[in-house]
Amino acid sequence: MNINDKIYVAGHKGMVGSAIIRRLQRDGFANIITRTSAELDLRNQQAVADFFANEKPDYVFLAAAKVGGIVANNTYRADFIYENMMIEFNVIHHAYLNKVKKLMFLGSSCIYPKLAPQPLKEDYLLTGLLEETNEPYAIAKIAGIKMCDAYRAQYGCNFISVMPTNLYGPNDNYDLKNSHVLPALIRKFHTAKKENAASVEIWGTGSPMREFLHADDLADACFYLMQNYNEAGLVNIGVGEDITIKDLALLVKKIVGFGGELKFDTSKPDGTPRKLMDVSKLHSFGWKHKINLEEGINGVYAEVKETL
Repeated sequence: MNINDKIYVAGHKGMVGSAIIRRLQRDGFANIITRTSAELDLRNQQAVADFFANEKPDYVFLAAAKVGGIVANNTYRADFIYENMMIEFNVIHHAYLNKVKKLMFLGSSCIYPKLAPQPLKEDYLLTGLLEETNEPYAIAKIAGIKMCDAYRAQYGCNFISVMPTNLYGPNDNYDLKNSHVLPALIRKFHTAKKENAASVEIWGTGSPMREFLHADDLADACFYLMQNYNEAGLVNIGVGEDITIKDLALLVKKIVGFGGELKFDTSKPDGTPRKLMDVSKLHSFGWKHKINLEEGINGVYAEVKETL
């Protein structure tokens, strides 16, 4: 990417999109186009067609998506498959029609089979059944990967796909109804501390293992791969290390300064037992994460605790 290239970041208000913009600006990229969902409904084919025809971006980071945790994914199954597919199909197709030089599609680690061997290698895609609670979202993301590859094969488009692991960072969602596990834990422990509660309830057994990547590290990896990766298929973006939900809860408890105990509600679902990314492909391209988990959570909590 040249410094004057026009770069469209779809989903710029979200945690990922806003981190990508911060990363671009850090290196002096200023010709960045954004639209809020109120200004441009990416589910609307005509609106997307008009936007691309008028703006003609050189590069596209497709970070716009309908996202949520286990509850949201399982409750709004139709919304998750329909809205995500419409966003992807419209943006990718019109990027092709308007001769975008390169597009990066951001997926999710939930694309991998529920019981795939660990750590998750890129070639495990479509080798088994998906985790049931977020299957519609996962299928939409798999469709995006395959669409990028199809447009590359048929039209020669330089469209690439990256799969981030679980993310956290600035502009995360702390609404307990549809947030992911880490922001939900921060919110729960912070509230319990404020209210002098005796305990905090954790969903499930605490045994599932999860990997967490700071959004600023993800943005740095995306920035790097946009300039150094030009192949079909996908690249995992993660840290290559994971932690049990129980140990994560204990870490958040320590950072927040909550003095009570943990109570595990085993009637609630655990989700996938483990989702650790194999990041050897990413490392082979010369990129590695910089922010460790405790340092990252400390920074996030310091930033949001006054607003929770």
